[in-house]
Amino acid sequence: MILLANSDCADSMELILAMDLKAGEVVHGASGNRDSYRPLTWGLSSTADPVGYLAQLSPRHLYVADLDRIMGNGDHMNQVIACSSRVETCYLDRGCRGPWDYLRQPRITDIAATETSDADLSTYPDGYLSVDVRSGRVMPSGEDPRLLLRKAGDWHFEGAIILNVGAVGTESGIIFRFLAGLRAAYDRPLLYGGGVASPADLDTLAALGFDGAIIATAIHRGTIPLENLRRGRWS
Repeated sequence: MILLANSDCADSMELILAMDLKAGEVVHGASGNRDSYRPLTWGLSSTADPVGYLAQLSPRHLYVADLDRIMGNGDHMNQVIACSSRVETCYLDRGCRGPWDYLRQPRITDIAATETSDADLSTYPDGYLSVDVRSGRVMPSGEDPRLLLRKAGDWHFEGAIILNVGAVGTESGIIFRFLAGLRAAYDRPLLYGGGVASPADLDTLAALGFDGAIIATAIHRGTIPLENLRRGRWS
């Protein structure tokens, strides 16, 4: 049986705004090439200040990637805590090397990502697992993500995220067969991020049983309505 997180029905899922932070600003990511990320001051936002940016978009749910901390160049702890107070849920990837790196703040769901964790993933007591994928394989191990998700079913994470790093910011769309196999491998809440381009993509994810979609570029380009992001649901 697939367990749905915060869902009203089987074909309804969370909509979550992605916010990447670098050098104190919100940046627009593309394909995981972090050195090329630039401040996001186009689309629906007139500012790259994290709190100001969030005030303009007013999402219900938020996903934050603290790129400086992920890359070992500092952190955005104060900005993240300020932003988390403005949303119902804040999923946070701060490049945790182990469970000791969790921020442990109200409204924040800490994330352990395959890309950055040095600790055995089975040792994390809670939070979400981010299965970071490039070219269909888990970063950095090269493992089949379906196999990892099956193992994660025996671990202590509350849920998981499939983050297609190579598709981030590209609006390249989703691959049905790949996603269907992933959903079937994991019976806890499962979110997806990377390349979501249209309402049709969201309909596909919801029909497959995903519990949430992490989006940004499609919101700024107007292909996915802002009102849905503010409501925090797609159904």
